[in-house]
Amino acid sequence: METSNKTEKRKRIIYWIFTLWMALGMISTAIVQLMKNKDELANFTNLGYPAYLMTIIGVWKILGVIAILIPKQLLLKEWAYAGFFFVMSGAVISHLIVGDIAGRTFPAVLLFVLVIISWYFRPANRKISLSDN
Repeated sequence: METSNKTEKRKRIIYWIFTLWMALGMISTAIVQLMKNKDELANFTNLGYPAYLMTIIGVWKILGVIAILIPKQLLLKEWAYAGFFFVMSGAVISHLIVGDIAGRTFPAVLLFVLVIISWYFRPANRKISLSDN
């Protein structure tokens, strides 16, 4: 029993560390995108995307972070994780397609990994189970 509690506590700590790190990354990149930072704008146009997409993704990132951090709302959390998965995997793939250097690709890879780890280690009370349907 004690080992199970230690394992659950360790999982919960891992979840919160990676979730807060992911949330910080998503919020900070959202702010940069919403402010239309010149380096971020150059990054977006280099990837072949229009500038207005920065606003859309920036708003979605902020809403996604809120959805993941608030209690309950399990279906909303799943949608937020799915959105982060698609946005960040798309960013990684876009950087690879245009042949960006590792330094320009790494932030997207890092956020993508943080999303996966946060999702994987989320506690049972933050997961949708089949009995919830």
